[in-house]
Amino acid sequence: MPAAPVGTVSGLVLAAGAGRRFGGPKALARTAAGTPWIALAARALTAGGCHDVTVVLGAEADAAAALVPTGVTIVRADDWVSGVAASLRAGLQAVASGPAVSVVVLPVDTPEVPGAAIARVARRAAAGALVQATYDGAPGHPVLLGRDHWGPVAASIRGDIGARAYLIAQEAQLVECGDLWSGADHDVR
Repeated sequence: MPAAPVGTVSGLVLAAGAGRRFGGPKALARTAAGTPWIALAARALTAGGCHDVTVVLGAEADAAAALVPTGVTIVRADDWVSGVAASLRAGLQAVASGPAVSVVVLPVDTPEVPGAAIARVARRAAAGALVQATYDGAPGHPVLLGRDHWGPVAASIRGDIGARAYLIAQEAQLVECGDLWSGADHDVR
């Protein structure tokens, strides 16, 4: 793979959880046609302009790794059981070793996200950027985190809350994407 140009955007799929409400790890979920959600997330991030994609795995990591497309980096969050914060922290640490100026974060449970929503958020990439997609005004995913925020986000998140409080406190730029899709995630089967 050629070197990434300076200022690129990485994609990060969070897929480490046990999916208790869902009935099993969402990293193993597939569409009715059999397509793994992980593959759909990676495809959307690439279509939306992400130069590279990293998937964070935890629960059933070995089985989920078999569903990750070729060319996508796999990171394991050993402390995944403590919540989404562990997954996001592991992912941010992994992408920090690369040249990306920003990372687009996407949970695996949004299999319908179109590349156009990723692109709309990714267009605002900058080291100091914080961008969150909204759907009819309600916050959702994807979220773009500029490199300047990776350390503070990782330090501020705990348990199963993620970066929401940080995004609010730092007044993330909100980008409406409701014209592209519903923004729905899948918490139950």
